[in-house]
Amino acid sequence: MREITLEELLAAGCHFGHQVTRSNPKARDFIFESRDNIHIIDLAKTKEGLDDAALFIKDLASKQGTSLLIVGTKRQARGIVEEAIGKVQGENVGDGVFYIVNRWVGGLLTNFSEVSKNFKKLEEIEANLQNEEIKAKYTKKERGLWAKDREKLLSLYGGVRNIPAKPDALFIIDTHLEELAVKEAAMMGVKTVGIVDTNADPAVIDYPIPANDDALGSLKLIIDYIMDAWIEGRKLAKDIENKKTATTETQKKDEARKLSDSEVARKVSGKSKTDSNKKTATTETLKKTETLRKRKRKNVDKK
Repeated sequence: MREITLEELLAAGCHFGHQVTRSNPKARDFIFESRDNIHIIDLAKTKEGLDDAALFIKDLASKQGTSLLIVGTKRQARGIVEEAIGKVQGENVGDGVFYIVNRWVGGLLTNFSEVSKNFKKLEEIEANLQNEEIKAKYTKKERGLWAKDREKLLSLYGGVRNIPAKPDALFIIDTHLEELAVKEAAMMGVKTVGIVDTNADPAVIDYPIPANDDALGSLKLIIDYIMDAWIEGRKLAKDIENKKTATTETQKKDEARKLSDSEVARKVSGKSKTDSNKKTATTETLKKTETLRKRKRKNVDKK
């Protein structure tokens, strides 16, 4: 992974916190100072938190079957998250990445079995809207209600409709705003990575990234960096899988070659024994023939 610099963080505006009166006492460890009643975040702590979070995400992505859920429902983050998802999918490593950009649905982690019923409902509605025979049995108004339900469900579950189970980790853009998601993750033992501003509690996040969670530059830099870590990890996982496959194929070929060589050796050995037996039989036949000739000669001589 590339090394992110303090200059990049500074240029992106990651150091601007909230007003002093809105700060969380538990966030004081990564506050550098206050200026004009605004807290300034220590960018050295930001870099440290970002590096740790990226290493965790890379390690997570390097394991097959893992999943990451990005939670970015604030207005500033939606477009950046969707753009990052597009980049991941463009790299063909989008498997395992899911996202929510409109509203966190309570129970998504703690009551997944019930919430996932809405995923099936969405699939049924889409199937009905595409089936002309089924549509013909209902009125225009009823079909219109289907379309409205579809749009509503898509807005809530569009980014998680294919998630098979609770994710292995959450990447939360604003941990103060997404308090419910943080609580559900803690209850279910799901690891959390989050952008933590000065008004949030960093203690409830496994991998906190102290930074400005409002500025577009700050959000884009951090989100892109975390997603680059995912891309790198997934590519590493594919390389490992390809090497395993190649090793397995080589082992199979070696075993087949050994079996083939063994079979050839067996045939050669069998042929040698056959030839030896033939030679022995031929020798015995010659000896018998010679013995008969000698006897005939003796008989002739006697006469």
